[in-house]
Amino acid sequence: MRRVVITGLGAISPLGTGLEKNWSALTNGESGIGPITRFDASDLPVRFAGEVSDFDAGEYVDKKEARKMDLFIQYAVAAADMALADSGLEINEENAERVGVVVGSGMGGLPAIEKYHGAMLKSSYRKISPFFIPMSIINLAAGQISIKSGAKGPNLAPVSACATGTHAIGDAFRVIQRGDADAAFAGGTESTVCAMGVAGFSVMKALSSRNDDPKLASRPFERNRDGFVLAEGAGIVMLEEYEAAKKRGARIYAEVVGYGLTGDAYHLTAPAPEGEGAARCMRMALSTAGVNPEDVDYINAHGTSTPFNDLYETMGIKSVFGDHAYKVMVSSTKSMTGHMLGAAGGIEAIIAALTISRGVVLPTINYVEPDAECDLDYVPNEARQANVNIVLSNSFGFGGTNASLLFRKVG
Repeated sequence: MRRVVITGLGAISPLGTGLEKNWSALTNGESGIGPITRFDASDLPVRFAGEVSDFDAGEYVDKKEARKMDLFIQYAVAAADMALADSGLEINEENAERVGVVVGSGMGGLPAIEKYHGAMLKSSYRKISPFFIPMSIINLAAGQISIKSGAKGPNLAPVSACATGTHAIGDAFRVIQRGDADAAFAGGTESTVCAMGVAGFSVMKALSSRNDDPKLASRPFERNRDGFVLAEGAGIVMLEEYEAAKKRGARIYAEVVGYGLTGDAYHLTAPAPEGEGAARCMRMALSTAGVNPEDVDYINAHGTSTPFNDLYETMGIKSVFGDHAYKVMVSSTKSMTGHMLGAAGGIEAIIAALTISRGVVLPTINYVEPDAECDLDYVPNEARQANVNIVLSNSFGFGGTNASLLFRKVG
């Protein structure tokens, strides 16, 4: 099977637009969470989120084109631009048919749906933009990346809730591994910080309700966690076949070596008890890579800051890693970014690659009071210098969909 490596990174999160802005904030343990400014949230039970505050679509697409895209598509196009530029790959007539796009979203154009539904109710169907459908449907993130970049290879849009970004990278890994493409944009994008999005998750009792101190609201694995924090952004990587990347002298951040994907067959929103489905997923990622559990140095956990997810993910890690579970470093960067839903796996894959290439393990911030049942090394509050060779990244979604990726340093 062909080897697949990461050569380019594009990041947009509540911590900022651009790779270095994100990495600086993450290593300093900063939170990107704050009061909602995009709309009046005063009547909602949750009035804070992880908004991207510094994004300017005009830096990536012209204004006329931007009006045809809901925000999740704009984020995707921008992050793909960053990943392509970072990789140094040139897409031209000779290779365009060998470059794919595998980029998904959990919910797609919810803000556009909200906006035009309201306009139609107030007036008539004539208030709906002719671009409403293409600005709303999820596959147009991948489609617009393809149109802008010229990538003519496989074009897919996985949709698997909060596991979307991880599934997208895993699927793109397989596309290149089996020879259907030589390179691919891969990852996830999301923008559901709108009234319907916040209200919907609020009435499910899924969100933290710490309106008095939003920056302390996302506290994965901590005893007083009370729900996740809704966030937005995009994380897209450029994947390439190893020999081709090496031949052109590309910088390689990490190699993708394992991919696991399973279903819980249990519940609409709750994870399977004791993390059974998550454990099978992690085992599959290790098995496909031929890696022993004791060889893993760091786990970027799904770590949503909800009571059941954090407990069951911890139990799943213990099931898979045995005694090594207490030696491996585990952290949740959602403590800083919030939960970016379909984009989370993309951002966290970028974090995994940078952890390997830069030798820094990011912290779980807001970790104040330990939970007796969550008793692993969660790298509390401060980043840690470490030589990291192998990283596991987990993403789990509603409906019991699970995805895990394994990354390794290229020697």
